[in-house]
Amino acid sequence: MEIHRAGSRPSGKGPEDWFTGTVRIDPVIQTDAPARVASATVTFEPGARTAWHTHPLGQTLIVTAGCGRVQREGGPIEEIRPGDVVWFQPGEKHWHGAGKPVFGTFA
Repeated sequence: MEIHRAGSRPSGKGPEDWFTGTVRIDPVIQTDAPARVASATVTFEPGARTAWHTHPLGQTLIVTAGCGRVQREGGPIEEIRPGDVVWFQPGEKHWHGAGKPVFGTFA
């Protein structure tokens, strides 16, 4: 068993090759193989977003704060708000990020 106390894991700046604008990543769950579980609280400053990307196993976003935007390749930009849950299918090309206020997700 491992217990990670609140605030015990370091925050990190989102890598420039993954994001545009200012993004902070706070790890929540990190596991070793063979487990495939990982999650983080991700905070996007106004206008920040991810690059277009895919996930081989899909991705779930749970909106925790602010107003966000998501788009899948070929689709319209959709606005998302706290409490919304977004599921991207495995291999589905997409991006997500902030509108004007700060935007937070649990991913």
